[in-house]
Amino acid sequence: MVKYLPARLVGMARVHIDPDQVRWLNADERAAWMSLSGLVMKIPFALDAQLQRDADLSFFEYMILAALSEQPDHSMQMSDIARHASVSLSRLSHAAKRLESKGFLERARIDGPGRRTKAMLTQVGYAKVVESAPGHVAAAREIVIDALTSQQLATLRDIGVSVLGRIDPSNGCSDNPFGNHDNE
Repeated sequence: MVKYLPARLVGMARVHIDPDQVRWLNADERAAWMSLSGLVMKIPFALDAQLQRDADLSFFEYMILAALSEQPDHSMQMSDIARHASVSLSRLSHAAKRLESKGFLERARIDGPGRRTKAMLTQVGYAKVVESAPGHVAAAREIVIDALTSQQLATLRDIGVSVLGRIDPSNGCSDNPFGNHDNE
């Protein structure tokens, strides 16, 4: 369960919403929503296809490696990665196991109370990010950046800040979606 979504959107209990009380979307709102829904569905698929083809990595795996590469010591606590990627620790652990088997990262238990694990980018993993980044950036540029004017890009960033601020008020929208954390 993602902890930082508005309370009415998370949890195990179903919430009944009275259809008569819903502010239904007008034609312009629906068109915007359908456009966004298409982007949310198709951009990750397109980026994943490029990374699978060119780097033998999934988009999720690449983002884990990229997040680790941007940390000062190239490591993060697994629970922080999971929280900021909005995935379960189980899904992250499966991805980390695949990355570990390829020599791209290592995991180690963090001393102290609780079951805490740190993921650390290896030199081979760092080299993989450096090798994979040009293709990924070229795909991001082709799919999104070059399709927009500079004004549209500024608007897109503003939209991202507004929407992500509602979903994750503690982290919002930053240059690093995984945040910058002090590692223990």
